Amino acid sequence: MGQDFERDLLRDGLAREKIQAQLKRSKERITSAPVVVLLCLDISEMDSYPDEKRQQAERMMTIQSVAAAGLQLLLAAHAAGLGGVWVCSPLFAQETIKRTLNLPEAWEPQGMFFIGYPAEMPEVRERKPLEAIVIKK
Repeated sequence: MGQDFERDLLRDGLAREKIQAQLKRSKERITSAPVVVLLCLDISEMDSYPDEKRQQAERMMTIQSVAAAGLQLLLAAHAAGLGGVWVCSPLFAQETIKRTLNLPEAWEPQGMFFIGYPAEMPEVRERKPLEAIVIKK
């Protein structure tokens, strides 16, 4: 993943020192996490349709299902007193991850979760009032 990330950052025109700093931070996040969970989409489980519109909708539903599973994972971790961070970096290195971990061809890495006991609990942020985010009709 680091090589893929570095290649992309070089294409973006970032300075070498900034690239090295980002690579170091990314590697430390992965290697320092007590548990890393990789969530994958399984395209073999998708329904197949003859038209592109419904096939795209099916793919979107599958992506949403993976995201919902990730949310449930984070909620379960929180309920157990654990902290979790969700990153989508696997989306940028799917083939490298599949090859390195010898994943089935039908699996598409979607998200990675770093889970462990938090060093500190952040303060709960103030939320917007419902009236500010809900439209009543």
